[in-house]
Amino acid sequence: MTPHPFAFCLYLLAGTLTLNVTTALAERPNFVILIADDVSYNDLGCFGSLDARTPRINALAMEGLRFSNAFLTASSCSPSRSSIITGRYPHNNGQAAELHQAISGHLPSFTGTLRDNGYFTCLAGKHHMTWDDAATVAAPTEPFDKVFQPNNKGNSGGHANWINAIEQRPVNQPFCFWFASLDAHRDWDSDQQWDEASYGPMHEPDRLHLPPAFVDTPETREDFASYLNEVTRFDHFVGRVIDRLKVEGVFDNTYIFVLADNGRPFPRAKTRLHDDGMQTYLIATGPKIQRPGAVCDSLVSVIDIAPTITQLAGAEKPESFQGESMLPLFEDLTSTIRPYAFSEHNWHDYESLARSVRDGRWLLIKNFRPQFAMQGPADSVRSPTHQALRSAAASAEPLTPIQADVLAAPRPETELYDTAGDPHQIHNLADDPKYAVIQSRLLSTLRTWREKTGDDIPEKITPDFFDRDTGDSLHLGKAVADQRRQPYPGNRHRADTINHAGF
Repeated sequence: MTPHPFAFCLYLLAGTLTLNVTTALAERPNFVILIADDVSYNDLGCFGSLDARTPRINALAMEGLRFSNAFLTASSCSPSRSSIITGRYPHNNGQAAELHQAISGHLPSFTGTLRDNGYFTCLAGKHHMTWDDAATVAAPTEPFDKVFQPNNKGNSGGHANWINAIEQRPVNQPFCFWFASLDAHRDWDSDQQWDEASYGPMHEPDRLHLPPAFVDTPETREDFASYLNEVTRFDHFVGRVIDRLKVEGVFDNTYIFVLADNGRPFPRAKTRLHDDGMQTYLIATGPKIQRPGAVCDSLVSVIDIAPTITQLAGAEKPESFQGESMLPLFEDLTSTIRPYAFSEHNWHDYESLARSVRDGRWLLIKNFRPQFAMQGPADSVRSPTHQALRSAAASAEPLTPIQADVLAAPRPETELYDTAGDPHQIHNLADDPKYAVIQSRLLSTLRTWREKTGDDIPEKITPDFFDRDTGDSLHLGKAVADQRRQPYPGNRHRADTINHAGF
């Protein structure tokens, strides 16, 4: 039967529209987020490490931008990852401000927003993000179309299925991959799974340059060498992703972001508000970057990644995002997108509450639990490195100021550092009359941010679940632990419903 001419025209029109939509989707950029677990900013070669072997990430940095002033909102695994994916401060994510807790169910993710705009989104590796089901309105789109298991036999580093995810993606959709390693989270497993043909030789403990907070013992050196082995293994799998994207012919239309969720799991790093805990390496590559290989010194926060990606994807930015788009920095290294970056220290194994503000040079920390030491999380406390530090202190061996700071209790309520002249933040300038104007300005800025974002100091804070000296579990049991868990900071003001950026 001969089709009616009008029906034939409709058929051609439908085919043309389908072709145009498919072509438009194919032309939209792709995204890959590569997140390491517990790696400090200066433990990559391209960020100044004298020991870490990271040739693939170093090479990637020469194809994109390296951000020298990028900061996390929390140096704590799940609060940090939740903050990145929602573009919100930890206390504005609800109970997710604290470790292992869920994001408020009404808050969207940037990956879910991409799904709403025709993207295929996929997670492979460590997840560590959940949403509660207490939303009073329609829940946002779930963040991922597909989730791969992190490990397989012989590889428990979280990157076992990164290549499978790329190869199994739908070819008719733009994509966003969230690739999260378990390297370099304790306990180390790369030493037992080492593939010298792929990773090169292991790091030699006797040749390492130890961070200044460490006490130099053979056990500490072996501990740090095993950590650097995990950094190198992460680098290898980043390289495999890059190679696969190039083989698939999609690298040139893909934006890649490489960063960590928090600092190294060692003394004076992970969970701390100082640079070794809160600063992150950040490398971004992609088609709109104007000066590949350059360094951008402008201040950025990891909550800026979410609005950057949605803008590049042509999607409308959700009102809940508190970050600023980094796109101006891709085009002009001298641009400024934010005057300040803010960070939090909430419960992570131990009772804690502290806040910080940075302006690119000056760091101010306000500690609301000064009676406690900031010794780091339980996995760090259990480490040979931390225990060597405790042994040195117990033997009356003189500790340097930065080593003594790990165990110091009580702590100052206010700390002020010139990060340019004091990169390890050893010399507290708070209450020095010469810096009174700077201290007053940053205290006022921090107070304004806390007020506008609904932050508060709860009457009770979730208490310790681990021993502060040994890092051993207190074995509270789930029922007791749940009973002792307190409302999140900001709960009094319903901070999870506040979208203000704070400045």
